[in-house]
Amino acid sequence: MDVPGQYPSKLVECVDVPPVADIVMSIRYSISFCSALRKYAARAQQRCFSSAAHTLKIAERIRQTRNRALLGGGQQRIDTQHKKGKLTARERITLFCDPDSFVEYDMFIEHTCTEFGMDKKKFPGDSVITGHGLVNGRPVYVFSQDFTVFGGSLSSVHAKKICKIMDQAILVGAPVVGLNDSGGARIQEGVDSLAGYADIFQRNVLASGVIPQISLIMGPCAGGAVYSPAITDFTFMVEDTSYLFITGPDVVKSVTNEDVSQQELGGAKTHTSISGVAHNSFNNDVDALLQLRNFMGFLPQSNQFPTPVRVCHDPCHEDVPALDTIIPPSTTTPYDMLDVIFGIVDERDFFEIMPKFAKNIIVGFGRMNGRTVGVVGNQPKVAAGCLDINASVKAARFVRFCDAFNIPIITLVDVPGFLPGVTQEHSGIIRNGAKLLYAYAEATVPKLTVITRKGYGGAYDVMSSKHLRGDINYAWPSAEVAVMGAKGAVTILYRGKPDLDKREAEYIDAFGSPFPAAQRGFIDDIIEPRTTRWRLCRDLDLMETKKLSNPPRKHGNIPL
Repeated sequence: MDVPGQYPSKLVECVDVPPVADIVMSIRYSISFCSALRKYAARAQQRCFSSAAHTLKIAERIRQTRNRALLGGGQQRIDTQHKKGKLTARERITLFCDPDSFVEYDMFIEHTCTEFGMDKKKFPGDSVITGHGLVNGRPVYVFSQDFTVFGGSLSSVHAKKICKIMDQAILVGAPVVGLNDSGGARIQEGVDSLAGYADIFQRNVLASGVIPQISLIMGPCAGGAVYSPAITDFTFMVEDTSYLFITGPDVVKSVTNEDVSQQELGGAKTHTSISGVAHNSFNNDVDALLQLRNFMGFLPQSNQFPTPVRVCHDPCHEDVPALDTIIPPSTTTPYDMLDVIFGIVDERDFFEIMPKFAKNIIVGFGRMNGRTVGVVGNQPKVAAGCLDINASVKAARFVRFCDAFNIPIITLVDVPGFLPGVTQEHSGIIRNGAKLLYAYAEATVPKLTVITRKGYGGAYDVMSSKHLRGDINYAWPSAEVAVMGAKGAVTILYRGKPDLDKREAEYIDAFGSPFPAAQRGFIDDIIEPRTTRWRLCRDLDLMETKKLSNPPRKHGNIPL
């Protein structure tokens, strides 16, 4: 019987009270567990502190490495660069790109050469700075060679950095600008540096006609380094501080016994006026970079982008009376074709290409109603505007660039023919003159032509005539389209006969005007000079949707 106030006997039987020893062991285990937990927590805290210290250490290392990279080859070499009147590689990028827009790649990369003690001479980023930025608000990929690091010489990692941005530029469709200041291949690396050059050359070729490629030579560029600029679309130089040559003056002296300075051999004056290797030169680094920024505004991003259009504040639907007074009364009196160009382009803004080379022809970029156009014009002031070898090559390459990047071409014609002479014939005027013919015939972009005065012989055909798929061809009243000039024609036609002066006058009446060509449909209209600008602007609007393609082929075979 259960007693009140006590546990029921059954309940007592059910409770299994652990022995005292077990309870003591349990308590000891709990104390041990807590102690272990405290030790674990302490170790975890220690590891956390250690990890934080490691992170801070790495952050400090990154900061120090960045600072080293920003100094290039060191303050002493930077000072030497400045004493030569040259900016550093980073200063050039800062001036060229829009403020705070440059994004740098591979700042921490270092060369891998171990020969000749090079493993103890390393600079973060090596001898070139690469990345992308904005120029006039549009993306541009840039590399700038750093002369303060190993003389800007090209190593294998130097080449890899350049190749990386070139590959990306092709992928996204953006121009590549190279600021060249390099002593050439890094001798310590041997064939690795030569392989690096070849990798760059290959990409230059693949990018040709796909994205604009511009080289600005801002220091030495010798040996294999010259070929990449030669493949790019445009090469500009800085006067007095830049030069291009395959072999330097010392090698020339040893091989040919000729004494020549660096500037005489490959300076800006030589390459802009004699060899035609460079397209223009500028006074100093600052002038060159600012001019290059302006030049970039004329170019499309790639062959898939339309030509840039800028707001035009110059009326494009009005006459320009000044054009009526440019052509002299005498057909043998020279005039300046630049006056015609300035009269038709927006705001008289014309960026001339190769102004010091082959001056008998003018090429360059302007805008018509805000739209970029390429302009080609004979220059009567120089050699009467005749086409010679240099003029043909200069204009042909320009026309092909415009066609590759869908830039309409305006051609202003005043050409008495190809320049005669033994030197021209022996140097290949036939082959080189055919380059310009080929370029115009191949081009599928809108082609507008204005014959201002003479259009004689085969040169008339070559200069974007209707027969080479010229879209719209105009002639001014002063134009003459004929096989040759009246005097030469009469001498041949009436050789040995009297009254040549009278016959010459008859020939002029018959052929010394645009009527014969207009009557045959080779000229679309004879226009007053003052109306030229607004007519061309109207025609460019019309031709904006032009679609023309050449027969399928791997590529043509232009005369070389």
